[in-house]
Parts: sequence; structure tokens; C-alpha cells
Amino acid sequence: MKNNYSLLALAVTASFVSSVCLAGGSHDGGIQAPKNDSNGSSGLSAFDITHAKVTTENKIATFHMAVATDAGTIKPTSMGQLAGSDVYSYVWPTSLDSASVGFEANAGILALAVTSHPDFDDTPLYDENQDGDTTNDGGLWHSHWVVLQPNETCGPGALGVVDIPADTQPKLPKTWPGLPILIDSPGWSPTFNSETVEVQVAFDNIVSVEAASYDGVTAALRVNESVHAPLLCVVDVMDVASGDLSLPGKVNQ
Repeated sequence: MKNNYSLLALAVTASFVSSVCLAGGSHDGGIQAPKNDSNGSSGLSAFDITHAKVTTENKIATFHMAVATDAGTIKPTSMGQLAGSDVYSYVWPTSLDSASVGFEANAGILALAVTSHPDFDDTPLYDENQDGDTTNDGGLWHSHWVVLQPNETCGPGALGVVDIPADTQPKLPKTWPGLPILIDSPGWSPTFNSETVEVQVAFDNIVSVEAASYDGVTAALRVNESVHAPLLCVVDVMDVASGDLSLPGKVNQ
């Protein structure tokens, strides 16, 4: 697939460092992005990307993003219901084949996302807040793999998470949470530290990751008011590291 979707087309989709840099967490290399000073008063500085990077060591890939201030401090307001509820996200769109994490091959744009959404829980296999209950973890930051495609029903030129049509059985990861969309809940825990968010992800084939390209995006998604296809659309792009979603980032560079 082509990876040169425009910004409008996206209006769609461990402990590390802050000032002291540890492996995978420094702000050198990767995609450097300018700070948007106008975001400070609106609270969007927590989603104002200044740096995105992906590095590997052995079979572990570290997805790193830095924002202007206070990563992870802003979460969606609860709607009290699934329909129409919001999802805030830090996202790394990649050129990786969707098959690399267990979906059908060439299913769309594979992206790693760190998300928060207080009105539903989509990690039934994991207890995000360690309270012994896997049904009430909505709102906590957690990770997903999602597959995105352009979907005009989400809006002109918009992207949505790919729906699974009724009565079909596509190939899915073992940790698919049971929602009728191409999403995986692998349980990789994000780490927030001041202006940074990072996720460490294990791969069987790290060579494919090292050959991949990527970008960094912060975005809001919304569940359809009818809770029907399309189930989940990207409705607001807050920032794109490259400025144009061209996926210029090269792993380990």
C-alpha cells in the first residue's frame, strides 16, 4: 500500500528518560518535529509531537514519542456509554505488513497505538489497573495494534479502523479482544515519563521491523453513534510528526 496519505486522509487514525537519556529513550535521530507554541493554552501540548523514534535491541522494538509537555495527562471525558464515546491516542503508523502481528496480509495500514477511553474496556485478557477485574479498566493508557484504511463513511478522506463484516472469519491475532474490527490487545504496557511515552514490543521477526518505516501521530477517534460499521473512526488529528504522514522514519536511524 502507498504510505503517502495526506494529513486530511489521516483525520482519520520499562522506564525511560525525560532529561537523562537511556537506551531507546533519547531524543536524537528519528523524526524531529517543531513545537507548536499555540497549543499551550489549549491543553494540546500533551499531544504536540516534538520527536518520534523506533529502535530495536535483540527481538524488542521500542516505540518512542516525545511531546511538548506532560504526555498522557489529558484523557477523554466520559460519555457514560459506548455509542459516541471518544478515544485519545499516541500512534505510530508503520509500513509493516499487517500479517506481521497476526492479521491477514495487506489488510491496511498497521499502526501501534497507545490509547485511553473511559467508556469501554477492550483489553479483556489483561488487568490494566491490577485490581483483579479485567472488565473495568477503561480510561487507563494501554496499547493496541490497529489496521487502518480510508473510509468515506467516517468523513471525506478520513481513515477508520477496518471493520470485520458479519459472517466472516479473517485471520486474527491470538489476543484479539473480540470487537468486530481489526484490533489487537497484546498487553504491551506503555511507560510515561514527563514529556515521553514509550512501548516495548517483542517480535518473532525483528528483521522485518528493522526494514520498516514509520511516523508519529496524536489523534482522537470516536465510536459510531449507532455502534455499527464503521465502528471506530479517526475524527481529529492533533499532530503528525512528519507533517504529512509520509512515514519518513527509519528504524534505528
